[in-house]
Amino acid sequence: MPTNASAAAHALADVTASDSTLRRFLHGLPGVDAVGLEARAASLGTRSIKTTAKAYAIDLAISMVDLTTLEGADTPGKVRALGAKAVHPDPTDRTTPATAAVCVYPDMVATAKEAVAGSGVKVASVATAFPAGRAALGVKLADVRDAVSAGTDEVDMVIDRGAFLAGDYMKVYDEIVAVKETCGAARLKVIFETGELSTYDNIRRASWLGMLAGADFIKTSTGKVAVNATPANTLLMLEAVRDFRAQTGIQVGVKPAGGIRTTKDAIKFLVLVNETAGQDWLDNHWFRFGASSLLNDLLMQRQKLATGRYSGPDYVTVD
Repeated sequence: MPTNASAAAHALADVTASDSTLRRFLHGLPGVDAVGLEARAASLGTRSIKTTAKAYAIDLAISMVDLTTLEGADTPGKVRALGAKAVHPDPTDRTTPATAAVCVYPDMVATAKEAVAGSGVKVASVATAFPAGRAALGVKLADVRDAVSAGTDEVDMVIDRGAFLAGDYMKVYDEIVAVKETCGAARLKVIFETGELSTYDNIRRASWLGMLAGADFIKTSTGKVAVNATPANTLLMLEAVRDFRAQTGIQVGVKPAGGIRTTKDAIKFLVLVNETAGQDWLDNHWFRFGASSLLNDLLMQRQKLATGRYSGPDYVTVD
């Protein structure tokens, strides 16, 4: 942590003064050693977590899940059922922690809010023409306003990947700033769609760009493309938030999303958090899993630890 965080933050603010200064900063970030990054991610993924530590990790992972439904066929009934599951993931065991949030489309925010009322479970809404982000800024901001007016606690926006890949970093920066302002009190998660950014260097640049623009969380993916969250791209983003806090004193969360389906996977990611960013991020205020099927496996493994046996196929609901 810098001794003068405000001075460090001011110095970084200068890099967004113009397109040229922003480009110079982003392209001046250290290049990513892809082989080293993937080797470290793989190495941390081999850590063995046993018994008491595993039980703690499972409960922690459950508390970090953004239980998600983002389908064209979503109905109010499905969202209400998902909200009930988020509040009481295992109705037979009230010691099971609630999930962090329910994530839905803007038109389902009001229904989700009713379903989780009084529980402490947050409601998150995707916005900005999710998942492609191919819309004019006015349309994107209207999308955000709809979610905010319905009472969302968090907004998950997608960046304009086309603009980013074309090198129009200031356009991406300005859009994030505008969305952040429109969010009001709602926390902002900025989705990069890392599977479309092509290189680790681009993921590092996108991470810093999002944080400079005011993201409360940086998020890997929409879950709607072939390559979503991986240990390597999440490790890279964890390094970015760690380094950003060291320079500015500002802490930013991380949310890997898409493709994390098993307890074993979730624990690997928790090890990455602990060993890279540190224990300050081992809390659902700073780390989330964007998932739908993951919760079911966590519940099955939790019961296995408690009873010594796996439950039947009807133990968890099919979302």
